[in-house]
Amino acid sequence: MAPKRQSSLPPQTKKPRLPPAPKPGQTSTSQHLHKGENEQQEAIEHIDEVQNEIGRLNEQASEEILKVEQKYNKLHQPFFQKRSELIAKIPNFGVTTSVNHPQVSALLGEEDEEALHYLTRVEVTEFEDIKSGYKIDFYFDENPYFENKVLCKEFHLNESGDPSSKSTEIKWKSGKDLTKRSSQTQNKASRKRQHEEPESFFTWLTDHSDAGADGLGEVIKDDIWPNPLQYYLVPDMGDEEGEGEEDDDDEEEEGLEDIDEEGDEGEGEEDEDDDEGEEGEDDEGEDD
Repeated sequence: MAPKRQSSLPPQTKKPRLPPAPKPGQTSTSQHLHKGENEQQEAIEHIDEVQNEIGRLNEQASEEILKVEQKYNKLHQPFFQKRSELIAKIPNFGVTTSVNHPQVSALLGEEDEEALHYLTRVEVTEFEDIKSGYKIDFYFDENPYFENKVLCKEFHLNESGDPSSKSTEIKWKSGKDLTKRSSQTQNKASRKRQHEEPESFFTWLTDHSDAGADGLGEVIKDDIWPNPLQYYLVPDMGDEEGEGEEDDDDEEEEGLEDIDEEGDEGEGEEDEDDDEGEEGEDDEGEDD
């Protein structure tokens, strides 16, 4: 038997299948995603550019507003001076304004209020660079509490934006230091509140522990100082309550009068009925 002849041709191997070519007008999902990410990134970059333009306009507006405020602060000064002169003619204007303001009155004890009866005027002055701070001057007549004629508290904001404050040292007369009295008379239930806010007006005046959280200075500068008359003219709530009680008493008296009148009318009707009954009986007797 003859041996089998081996083929001289190399053995055939299978060719790898290639993925089908995409049809015209179609792209893969990955290409879609990649394109979408590029569009989003471009949009974000454009938004950032627009925001930078808005920021530059805001800075420009702030500078212009600052110039306008500085201009009108100077124009206001003669009117503020005239107003102070007129206020000085009204007794107890300062203490009345303070008592009528809810945030200021919250810090006023009886002795604080008594001391503020000697307050003649208050002046607020913003520094040349308005953003750097302001000061509040409290002018007093001769009084039994302290020697100072003027008590001043200043608020400063440095270039880095850190707030600070300083004030006049109060020269208390012997035994008249109201800051010590307010601390001594404070009860245990309110000790926690002592660390949150000053417990008296004069404690606030000398407190510099947290100038950034000093809300009372902002209230005086932005709310009271522009128009103190609105708080001086606030009606006395006690008088309003008294008037309301009088009105209630009048209404009750009127109600009682109405009831009495109705009772009298009812009695009158009963008397008439009784008279008619008696007349009927008399007529019957005559017929008999």
